[in-house]
Amino acid sequence: MSNKKPYRGRFAPSPSGALHFGSLIAALGSYLQAKSQQGSWQVRIDDIDPPREVHGAAQDILQTLQAYGLNWDGDVIYQSTRSRSYEQLLAKLSDLNLSYACACTRKIIKLQGGLYRGTCRNKHLAQHKHALRINLHNLAQPVTHFHDRLQGDVYLNALEATEDFIIKRKDGFYAYNLAVVIDDIYQGITEVVRGSDLLSTTGKQISLYKLLNVQEPDYIHLPVAVTAPGLKLSKQNHALAIDKENPVPTLLKALDFLGQPAPLAMHTQDCSKILDWAVKNWSLSSIPKKSEIKI
Repeated sequence: MSNKKPYRGRFAPSPSGALHFGSLIAALGSYLQAKSQQGSWQVRIDDIDPPREVHGAAQDILQTLQAYGLNWDGDVIYQSTRSRSYEQLLAKLSDLNLSYACACTRKIIKLQGGLYRGTCRNKHLAQHKHALRINLHNLAQPVTHFHDRLQGDVYLNALEATEDFIIKRKDGFYAYNLAVVIDDIYQGITEVVRGSDLLSTTGKQISLYKLLNVQEPDYIHLPVAVTAPGLKLSKQNHALAIDKENPVPTLLKALDFLGQPAPLAMHTQDCSKILDWAVKNWSLSSIPKKSEIKI
């Protein structure tokens, strides 16, 4: 697909810990792609899962981005302030028979083979007592594959792709796949640049775009940093926070990771000058077409 709207990209971290090297890759890649297209780069804090949040992490993430010269355009949006929009869409989906309540627990689904089989689709359970699922059986053409501008054609497990996924949890918190689509539409995001660990969720999100009759953005899924095969750097794995006091070495390392090594003359410059160089020399085709890279 070719977007004719002005380019708008974004970085949307969750405030579950400090910014680590893996998160920097996603931030840097999305920033450079946006700026190389003379576009805007938005920052959104995805704080819809309070039990996982760390006090002060959101502010620390923003300060770290600024220390690395990754300055965003416009105001930072916090998903925790967007409940009204989520509820309005949930009401619309319910009215259109595009969602339903589900009482199945993870244990039940695991016993059924790990994939939800639509058990509660026609039970008409009370919505305020249970989790809510999207009804993908109303989608004429299930999303079983999509094109990624870096990874190429991505083919998904057909059973997973047609699974009625959760859009609001039983505990009342909004599901990532719902909030991310609503907020990307709200912010006018034309291209999503993020880690390849989210490839499997992309089909679900495109399905929601299609149900809403809204054109989905383009996608670029960058390789994720791992310490061992399948073990990505993450806050859950206690990845170390990147250095805010001396950011240049880590910024240069992140550029190397993305296949954009800076010349030696840039190694003595500050982050701002390094980023100026990186924007002018940004090459999507130079990024390794891998899902993960060991560091």
